Amino acid sequence: MTKQTTSFQVTGMTCAACANRIEKVLSRLEGVESVAVNFTLETAKVEYSSSVVSAEGIMKKIEQIGFQARVNEEDKKQMENRLQETEKQRRRFIWAAIFSFPLFWAMVSHFSFTSWIWAPDILMNPWFQFILATPVQFILGWNFYMGAIKALRHKSANMDVLVTLGTSAAYFYSVYLTLISFSHVGDYVELYYETSSVLITLIILGKWLEARAKGRSSEAISKLMGLQAKSARVIRDGQEMLISTEQVVVGDHVIVKPGEKIPVDGEVVDGISAVDESMLTGESIPIDKRVGDTVIGATLNKNGLLVIQATKVGKGTALAQIIKVVEEAQGSKAPIQRIADRISGVFVPIVVGIAMITFLIWYVLVEPNQFAGALEKTIAVLVIACPCALGLATPTSIMAGSGRAAEMGILFKGGEYLESTQSIDTVVLDKTGTITNGKPVLTDVIFTDEWNEDSFLSLIGTTERNSEHPLAEAIVAGVIEKGYKLGRPEEFETIPGYGVRAFVQGEEILIGTRRWMNQHGIALQEAEETTMSNLESLGKTVMIVAIRCQYAGLIAVADTVKPTSLEAIRRLKELHLEVIMVTGDNQRTAQAIADQVEMDRVMAEVLPEGKADVVKKLQETGRKVAMVGDGINDAPALVTAEVGMAIGTGTDVAMEAADITLIRGDLGSVADAMMMSRKTMLNIKQNLFWALAYNMLGIPIAALGLLAPWLAGAAMAFSSVSVVLNALRLQRVSLESSKGK
Repeated sequence: MTKQTTSFQVTGMTCAACANRIEKVLSRLEGVESVAVNFTLETAKVEYSSSVVSAEGIMKKIEQIGFQARVNEEDKKQMENRLQETEKQRRRFIWAAIFSFPLFWAMVSHFSFTSWIWAPDILMNPWFQFILATPVQFILGWNFYMGAIKALRHKSANMDVLVTLGTSAAYFYSVYLTLISFSHVGDYVELYYETSSVLITLIILGKWLEARAKGRSSEAISKLMGLQAKSARVIRDGQEMLISTEQVVVGDHVIVKPGEKIPVDGEVVDGISAVDESMLTGESIPIDKRVGDTVIGATLNKNGLLVIQATKVGKGTALAQIIKVVEEAQGSKAPIQRIADRISGVFVPIVVGIAMITFLIWYVLVEPNQFAGALEKTIAVLVIACPCALGLATPTSIMAGSGRAAEMGILFKGGEYLESTQSIDTVVLDKTGTITNGKPVLTDVIFTDEWNEDSFLSLIGTTERNSEHPLAEAIVAGVIEKGYKLGRPEEFETIPGYGVRAFVQGEEILIGTRRWMNQHGIALQEAEETTMSNLESLGKTVMIVAIRCQYAGLIAVADTVKPTSLEAIRRLKELHLEVIMVTGDNQRTAQAIADQVEMDRVMAEVLPEGKADVVKKLQETGRKVAMVGDGINDAPALVTAEVGMAIGTGTDVAMEAADITLIRGDLGSVADAMMMSRKTMLNIKQNLFWALAYNMLGIPIAALGLLAPWLAGAAMAFSSVSVVLNALRLQRVSLESSKGK
């Protein structure tokens, strides 16, 4: 079976109960593997077997239960739709306010303590109130009726049911009183048109404010999209032409002038310049680029003309991939959201039951036969209990938190990782490329009297030429820099964690660790061991060279510590995290690096597959582990850990295996990720607490008759907006490593 994942745009949801209903219906559909509906983003992400069910079948099922669905459109189109929805809600509110204001005026002036407020007599006319209230009820409020009908038709209940029940009861009871007012000419009749109209107006106001806030919570996507260049200057058929970025194809030669944004990912084929990559790496110092270097779309060309060959365009560029990760994170569910989902699933039926009991108690026991008074309390219960705030509590915080993190170069791949990161108590750091720069240089070359520098370095450089290990690359670069030309080995074999074996010019050459030499029966003399130990004590990685199965010399390579590593590790310790360095280097070299960054615990001489074992052993002791690495050999450990963090300057394999990508390549981002997770989870808990507390307090107050229906409507709208505004505070979070960037 072929599995496929499709994201659908779903419109018509009014509260979390709607999202739960869509999830339940789709999850029962044959061929559907998993469903995640995001009420805030109005999306449904469905994983399904394309051989059993189609995207069209899924959309049809969504439409059958009363919602509209379409396959997710381009980001730009989605934003246009959100703007249109916000504008639509604004217009609805303005018209509702125009019709409701005279009714509200009449209501306010009727209280004994506000009798000094003048109101025209016509405002008290039942038929005039009927004319004002009817458009609000059935034109501006028609969406609530449609939503309620669709929900009830499918044996479900949502916010629309509560609103429709409450406002319809007030409206139709007022119509009844208006009709019987013919027989009471001259008598004042207490009507409830203002209750239904003002309620609908306030709920529409809440929807408008929600729509605006939702737009703000997705600002991270807008900002990232705004980084993209709009046009590109390409050379085709010998002619230079200006086209839109979307029209660039792989292989095109693109001219980028000083001061222009680089439109696509590519490789420099002509020119020299400095490129500002701060939008991606956070580094404010421009990076020199010359022929053969790679450049990233949306970065800024500073001072020279570059010609680049496009290697990745459209959805394949680094920026597009970042946008995709952020979107997926914002659309995913954190485990904590299941609490709100379970509550929302049964909330509306319970509230309807409480409202009915409230009516009976007031009508039968508290104020016998006072239908109007009992109805007023019932309406207040129905309206104040709308579960909008509960549905918005988690997704808005996830959107705001993951969006703000992305702006700081931290990409959470899903809401579950944003949640699980806050529970981490142990951080395991790979050394090379994570704590250190990962770009070692050749520092020492020592050889026996049998060899001279020319022959020794030529053999060593040729041997290491086929290796992709950073240390081998440093050796090759150092040999070439000294002016030696390299050949090709006749045979080459690499043993991860041990070393390499090659045949060059008929000579068998071994380069690697003590263990590699011991396996081949090659022993070092005491003086050679002393020299090696001295180099290692300086933090250098030393490799032994054997030619013709005899010791021939030593090569030392040093990797410098990143300037930010010491401060970053101090910050992690301040967060009460145990920090452990794991490396394949020997104990002396590892300890020298550990001393520079004040690392308390070091695990050295760990083979690539052993890093995952280190993580497992820590987990067996009850530790919650985050693994931070950048290389292919870190991938198993990244997958094994509760949370895997990949340094963004590392390999694609590591970033694919990780749950969080740290674009800046800075260890400070690890502490930032921890802080962002903790702040987001605290924000979610605050939202859930207030959403639940609001309903637990509001419903009894309304049932006791201490809350007028229009005040209940205002409180309900305020609760939803306050939850969203609290979540939006995450967009102003300032973390240590992002300051000054």
